[in-house]
Amino acid sequence: MTPSRWRFEFTMTRYLTRFLCLFCIALTARAALDPALLKPLAADDADKRIAAIQKLGATANPEAALVLKALNEDNLYVASGRLYRLDGERAFDAASGDEIKPAPDNGEGITINNRVRGEVANALAALKLFDPDPAVRLASAMELQSGVTPEMAPLLARALEKESEARIKALLTLAHAEATLGDKDTAVRLAAVQALGASANPNTRNLLTPLTDAANEPAEQVRRAAYASLSAVESRLALGENVGRVFTGISLGSILLLAALGLAITYGVMGVINMAHGELLMVGAYATYLVQTFFRNHLPAQVDWYLPAAIPVAFFSAALVGVVLERTVIRWLYGRPLETLLATWGLSLILIQAARVLFGAQNVELANPSWMSGGIELLPGMVLPLNRIFIIGFSLFVLSLVWVLMNKTRLGMFVRAVTQNRAMAGCVGVPTSRIDTLAFALGAGIAGLGGVALSQIANVGPDMGQGYIVDSFMVVVLGGVGQLAGAVWAALGLGVVSKFLEGWVGAVIAKIAVLVFIIVFIQKRPQGLFAFKGRFVEN
Repeated sequence: MTPSRWRFEFTMTRYLTRFLCLFCIALTARAALDPALLKPLAADDADKRIAAIQKLGATANPEAALVLKALNEDNLYVASGRLYRLDGERAFDAASGDEIKPAPDNGEGITINNRVRGEVANALAALKLFDPDPAVRLASAMELQSGVTPEMAPLLARALEKESEARIKALLTLAHAEATLGDKDTAVRLAAVQALGASANPNTRNLLTPLTDAANEPAEQVRRAAYASLSAVESRLALGENVGRVFTGISLGSILLLAALGLAITYGVMGVINMAHGELLMVGAYATYLVQTFFRNHLPAQVDWYLPAAIPVAFFSAALVGVVLERTVIRWLYGRPLETLLATWGLSLILIQAARVLFGAQNVELANPSWMSGGIELLPGMVLPLNRIFIIGFSLFVLSLVWVLMNKTRLGMFVRAVTQNRAMAGCVGVPTSRIDTLAFALGAGIAGLGGVALSQIANVGPDMGQGYIVDSFMVVVLGGVGQLAGAVWAALGLGVVSKFLEGWVGAVIAKIAVLVFIIVFIQKRPQGLFAFKGRFVEN
């Protein structure tokens, strides 16, 4: 090896060694914060604090996140003009991150108000955009949808450039657009307005509306783009609202269906206007509460599974109450509709008072199982609750069982025979008296299942059934006596129409409008939507 080549290789090795040492030091060293940036955090002026917090949130510095977290948790102190944060018993310099030994004992805590705390939360969310965990970044991006400031624009631009997840990138695009709406460059504002057209956040409408006015936006092309984006956002929001109303209406219709199925059976078989039917829902709801209490006291590890156990308990509890009512009072009043109505109304008052004596006048606590908590995001900003999805599925399941019972079993054949012609059914050997009891027990049990479903979305109290008895009768009358298909269409139709009317004219006017419609409909079609020739029609 020649001396010149040896010197060259020695020089390159020395430079490479220095580079590696500097690289290792850079990896282990922390990026210190500017003490001048931190100083306003200890000031009494809230505006200066907020400005400093926004600048810290735009640094993308991990040390800034630690300082902001300490400020949010009231663990940031100042002593002799030096800011430090506490982590348990240890103290760290706020600017450099170096540990201070011994920890200062004369520090003054820095307290913040709710306004400043909100800015801290936004800044922390912005800093989490660089977290390696996609779930953390997604949560941060969703949190920033309602708290973006213009100072975050550079930080959001860097996060958007590094982001690879499509969903997070879409959220960051909207957040960056919101942050740059006030930019001096017309092209930047135009891009921001166009990007916000893909948003489904109601707050976006408030951001775009002022930009359609020439007093707020001088550039005509930006105003036109703002108007187009505003129209797109409003269409998307209207779609979400309508889908939400349809879903809520179907959920309400499912409850009405469970209540009306039992009422349709008892009214169709015996012609009894049972004003105590709503209280049978209450019996099912309280049976669910008792099962939950049993699981909490004796099977706490399996408390999430109290609901499946409550279903048969609620059915048989309500069915037993129905048998007692039919055997003791209603049986002696067949053929006397006015007396039956008054008697069952009195029975409803007795059941309500019994619930007050046993469980108290206040509503009882009944929680959803963990597997029914949360929801499914169908559209941006619109979440379908899992408990209401369960109610719809449960109603369809009960409806299927009732259809099989009424059309494929001997009991169902007897019930249909008595419904159509009681006298002829009795002549051919159908035990009409026993069928009355079984039909009333079946109808009451189905109402108890309705109480199980209702307990997952409404308060459980003594008066809970009163609000559903009138609607249940409207479903039976509108659908046609003894017709399952009629009950299904009537319940779902009333539920959806009621929710749409409530959104337009309010709950009271909606209830009146629905009642007037049913009165007019029955005048024109007394047999309901679906009806077969039966003994009530003949008579």
